[in-house]
Amino acid sequence: MVSKRRLPTSEDKESLTEDASKARKQPLSKKTKKSHGHNEVEENDSVFVKLLKTSGITLKTGESQNQLAVDQIIFQKKLFQTLRKHPSYPKVLEEFISGLESYIEDQDGFRNCLLSCEHLQDEEASMGTSYCKSLIKLLLGIDILQPAIIKILFEKLPEFLFKNVNSDGLNMPRLIINQLKWLDRVVDSKDLTTKIMQLISIAPVYLQHDFVTSLPEILGDSQHADVGKELSDLLTENTLLTLPILDVLSSLRLEPKLLTKIRQLVMGKLSSVMLDDLPMIIKFILHSITATDALEVISELRENLDLQHCILPSLLQASQSKLKNKGQTSSSRNQENSSQDCVILLFDVIKSAVRYEKIISEAWIKAIENTTSVSEHKILDLAMLFIIYSTNTQTKKYIERVLRNKIRSGCFQEQLLQSTFHIHYLVLKDVCPSILSLAQSLLHSLDQSIILFGSLLYKYAFNFFDTYCQQEVIGALVTHICSGNEAEVDTALDVLLELVVLNPSAMRLNAVFVKGILDYLDNMSPQQIRKLFYILSTLAFSTQHEASSHIQDDMHLVIRKQLSSTMFKYKLIGIIGAVTMAGIIAADRSGSSSLTPGRGDLSSEQCTQVTSLLQLVHSCSEQSPQASALYYDEFANLIQGRKLAPKVLEWAGQTISDDFQDAFVVDICVVPEGDYPFPVKALYGLEDDDSCDGIAINLLPLLFSQDFVKDEGRLTSQESDQKLVSPLCLAPYFRLLRLCVDRQHNGNLEEIDGLLDCPIFLTDLEPGERLESMSVKEHSFICSLIFLTLNWFREVVNAFCRQTLPEMKVKVLTRLKHIVELQQLLEKHLAVTPDYVPPLANFDLETSEVTPHTSTAVSAKIRIQGNLGGRKRKADGSKISSPDPLSKEDNSGCDPAPSDRSQLEKEFRGKEEKTSVSLQNYHAFFRELDLEVFSILHCGLVAKFILDTEMHTEATEVVQLQPPELLFLLDDLAQKLENMLTPSVTRRCPFLKSKGNRNIGFSHLHQRSASEIAHSVVQLLSPMCNHLENIHNYFQCLTAKNHGVVDGPGIKGQEYHIMSSCYQRLLQILHGLFAWNGFFQPENMNLLYSALEVLSNRLKLGEPDQALEELLSQSFHYLQNFHLSVPSFQCALYLLRLLMIILEKSTAPTQNKGKLASLARQFLCRVWPSGEKEKSGIPNDQLQALLSIYLEHTDGVLKAIEEIAGVGVPELINSPKEASSSTFPTLTRHTFVIFFRVMMAELEKSVKGLQAGTATDSEQIHEEKLLYWNMAVRDFSILINLIKVFDSRPVLHVCLKYGCLFVEAFLKQCMPLLDFSFRKHREDVLSLLETFQLNTRLLHHLCGHSKIHQDTKLTKHVPLLKKTLELLVCRVKAMLILNNCREAFWLGNLKNRDLQGEEIISQNSQESTADESEDDTSSQVSKSKGTEDGEEDEASDGEKEQESDESDDDSD
Repeated sequence: MVSKRRLPTSEDKESLTEDASKARKQPLSKKTKKSHGHNEVEENDSVFVKLLKTSGITLKTGESQNQLAVDQIIFQKKLFQTLRKHPSYPKVLEEFISGLESYIEDQDGFRNCLLSCEHLQDEEASMGTSYCKSLIKLLLGIDILQPAIIKILFEKLPEFLFKNVNSDGLNMPRLIINQLKWLDRVVDSKDLTTKIMQLISIAPVYLQHDFVTSLPEILGDSQHADVGKELSDLLTENTLLTLPILDVLSSLRLEPKLLTKIRQLVMGKLSSVMLDDLPMIIKFILHSITATDALEVISELRENLDLQHCILPSLLQASQSKLKNKGQTSSSRNQENSSQDCVILLFDVIKSAVRYEKIISEAWIKAIENTTSVSEHKILDLAMLFIIYSTNTQTKKYIERVLRNKIRSGCFQEQLLQSTFHIHYLVLKDVCPSILSLAQSLLHSLDQSIILFGSLLYKYAFNFFDTYCQQEVIGALVTHICSGNEAEVDTALDVLLELVVLNPSAMRLNAVFVKGILDYLDNMSPQQIRKLFYILSTLAFSTQHEASSHIQDDMHLVIRKQLSSTMFKYKLIGIIGAVTMAGIIAADRSGSSSLTPGRGDLSSEQCTQVTSLLQLVHSCSEQSPQASALYYDEFANLIQGRKLAPKVLEWAGQTISDDFQDAFVVDICVVPEGDYPFPVKALYGLEDDDSCDGIAINLLPLLFSQDFVKDEGRLTSQESDQKLVSPLCLAPYFRLLRLCVDRQHNGNLEEIDGLLDCPIFLTDLEPGERLESMSVKEHSFICSLIFLTLNWFREVVNAFCRQTLPEMKVKVLTRLKHIVELQQLLEKHLAVTPDYVPPLANFDLETSEVTPHTSTAVSAKIRIQGNLGGRKRKADGSKISSPDPLSKEDNSGCDPAPSDRSQLEKEFRGKEEKTSVSLQNYHAFFRELDLEVFSILHCGLVAKFILDTEMHTEATEVVQLQPPELLFLLDDLAQKLENMLTPSVTRRCPFLKSKGNRNIGFSHLHQRSASEIAHSVVQLLSPMCNHLENIHNYFQCLTAKNHGVVDGPGIKGQEYHIMSSCYQRLLQILHGLFAWNGFFQPENMNLLYSALEVLSNRLKLGEPDQALEELLSQSFHYLQNFHLSVPSFQCALYLLRLLMIILEKSTAPTQNKGKLASLARQFLCRVWPSGEKEKSGIPNDQLQALLSIYLEHTDGVLKAIEEIAGVGVPELINSPKEASSSTFPTLTRHTFVIFFRVMMAELEKSVKGLQAGTATDSEQIHEEKLLYWNMAVRDFSILINLIKVFDSRPVLHVCLKYGCLFVEAFLKQCMPLLDFSFRKHREDVLSLLETFQLNTRLLHHLCGHSKIHQDTKLTKHVPLLKKTLELLVCRVKAMLILNNCREAFWLGNLKNRDLQGEEIISQNSQESTADESEDDTSSQVSKSKGTEDGEEDEASDGEKEQESDESDDDSD
């Protein structure tokens, strides 16, 4: 019984796979042999049985296998011959078939006929034999029997369709169909196909699946097309058979049209299919792609395939089932795992396709690249880019380029990336190395948005992947940090910082890698050192794990080693590291809910650890004023940035307050006595009473004891025992003191408010007549005194700017006034102290990094005059860097010649007393103003402060925020915005080199994010608009008073220039804010709305929730209204740039674009007041930028160019030497080269952007383009002919460069248009070519001119220009041949001429005349033939080039 049950199971396996292994068959044979004795041989007299026995098969009854005594081929051959040679053939066939029918009526007999036969050979012979087929299959191999047997099988099969599986485990329908597989020959394949398809239509679903998948193994190639059509019809009727049908269709040879139809049908079902079916469907779609339709199919596939909607519902369903029935969590987990398995299987299918089919990978990337809308991008796009990046090395550069473009355009944002990792983390985990490689490539970019995206890749790879991948992420980040590139180091440290906060437990496992960065501290900036020690301290001290103790030990070792160093560079590392580590240990944990109870308060052991660490830093730095000041600043930053435990704050407050008073504060009654070089006076006190109970800052004696006494070595033994305090520490120590008091008393500074109004022990700082008689040492002493006083006042303003009491506000404004006054005094002293180096004010840097930019006042002034076009000092100038590449060219034409430079030196030396120094060069030596200081801007130009005492008004005092103080604040704010919100110049620092001084003096600012800075500035928009409107009104009144005269009374006054500078700074700040690229990030969109609402509400109070477009339009109109009062050209340019930024954010900028162009033209046509130290008040780069804005935004650029070149320039030519054009006052002989360059560049750009016409375009389009080219060539002709009048070197250089580019554009864009316009518009084409010929001839003359003068700057453009003109000749000739006018082209000679048309005669050219005449080409056409006339002109150009080429070569 056992053998009976096991035998069918084995047979069933054989029936499902016809190529079963021999190991499976041998047990079957042995089992059969065991039961053979219980079964008998079939004995009857039928023809069927006899013929089989004669041929070699013995039929068995019961469950035994039929026995085959001969080889299968021999059996078939014997039976075939027996039947054919039988006397009753073909009747014997019927008898044989009827015998078969009778025999298989018995179910056991039918089953035996379907199962394989037993081969009766010895074991040795059977080892090499093939598998034995069943009796039915052997009979099907005989052609004369095959049709009848197939008919019998299909008649017999319906009996078993709806029966259950037999007791022996055999599925009879499958067994019957298996007999039809892999037949050597099908006699009637069409009939067989029909029968199978009919069978499929009536069979149960589970059998339909088997029957369909068997089709490729049954049918021949000739039936593939018919079966494909029927299966496609079945696909629409029965969706349950989608998978088997697609599986079969991918194995059939189908026509492309049918395949496309089926693919479209399947594509439409993608959104509704089950997740389990997706892999097979996607496989079919991808395998059916051809090179011609790849992009179309992939584009449609990525639109219809939304895995997010397929996966998330299953996950949601699983979670819901968990909630409903907690006992079925395993089933829900299985369902979730099944979904993930399907997705992994799907991506395996896609990976295989993109790896081995290049057209699919390229089409997928192209489909993503062609998607423009932000909302159309899906998580699948990012996942596919990552997968293709990992599988196809040839497309890596392409993918990186596409990814960069998508990031810049805002299509790939953080939310999309996060969703991609969240949903497909299992798939992406397999390509982790490629993702890290891509992130590394992105971090090498110069674009901040791309760098941010690369950092997010690292972040999400760490958060979503396993431990091994996390280790790789940390290793990659450490590599970036040790690379020495500033941007990479900053980004990698920021990522580590974020990972420490988000996933501290995982980071602790990799702490050993982070700890290795301690070996590379030498090349890191102070800010980077702070971040690194914060990361390490957090890992080491946030928990009491034993594993973190080794980090603590290493950090202590490094810090103590660096603190004990005598070099400030290493001491700086120790100070920053120690203070940062102390901050982590002493952090106030009372508000943290995540910590266990009892961890809130700082333990006494931890408190001792913190205080001892800080005392160690103090003792190691007290011998160096610079190190002490750095320690005070770092400690102050720690208190300001983090919430420290009360115990530590209390200890710090008491220590700091006592030490500060002992060091710097003295009684005002006790005037210091000593051998001071200047009389000591208490100055800048704000209290009116002369009482002697006040205090004063002991500045001059301290500075004297440091500078004079130490230099001369006159320290007595008593003095040497006393602790010498450096005045360098005054400002840093006070900052530490006030922040400590502020944090202890929640912003109340009553304890130290006496320091706001107390005087300082100084001397008279106004030089007067003593300025020239003082020694260098005395000058330096006074300068240091002023610097220290300024920095003291700056810190005082930082401290008390947020106090709300009116009397405090008055004192703060007064201190601000003192700062401005002292700066004016400082400029006078610095002007006569050229080599003076001020005391440091910012200490988190190396001393060697900070030196004043100028060595002498005079040379600095001359350098400013020469390089910057004679701009005034920074307060009155502007720091505009035009994005136009033109600004980098031809500077030599605008620079003063050496003789002019020497003349300038003489003039400046003669006027030395008028020379001033720009304090901008000394920016690094001033203490940094906090952002809170700019709350003073809320005061307005005139503010009344009423001092109330006991509800009675005792006094009323008027305090004004005067223009100089306003300018001081705006200058500083503009610098901060430029440093934080404006991207730095795209330059890479050399490996392990210093990063320059861009960030010096902005240490406190850099501890805030750019979005925080932008938020603070948006809060200041309203008061800045008030100031802007006040200044606008000031200039409006001044203009009305002077009746519109530019140089009227008051224009040259000091107040006018200060107000003008304030105007410029306000516009510069607004421009810097709105140009910030962070507004494109979704989290900052609300900030942009807030900023625009402020501007629009100045115009009219609008509704609270207005659309962005409406806000942009109102803001544009508000800012546009200021154009009437713009006092200087620099302000005008900033206003235009600000309007451009507003315009760029709009989606419908057409109307305002015209207004912008109109404004730019008004500014070009306005007479501007001239500067004091320059012929024109307009710097060249700014004029170029404004003119470019005008031509780029005007509707008709060709008309605008024609107006300037055809109206403005002739006016200039006919005017006196120093005069300007009456229409365009900004156009002078000095600025002509600027106008010429911009017009040539914009002309070339406009024609280059014009699409070349095609013959299929309408006639109207042809005429419009031909008219446009006529205007362009006319403008080009006007501009080119101007070189006859203005023949300076810069003008000729521009003419050569852009002339060549224009001819190239003519070749590519215009000549195809002329090809099919020649016959219909013959006269217009001829006129166009005739005009252009004159221009190219002049270009040829210019080539000859440059060779005569041997000017390398000009001659480098000659070869390319000649080549382009030669191509033009050939192209014109080709056009003639195309239009059947070949006879209009003939050869001639052409001579070299100069700009004036005179022939150039040289020995070389005479000797080469004979050779030239052979090679030169020219077309001289008689005027009687109009067709030839136009072509003659072009050919003569090319001929000129060739002749000039040869003469040039000879002359060289």
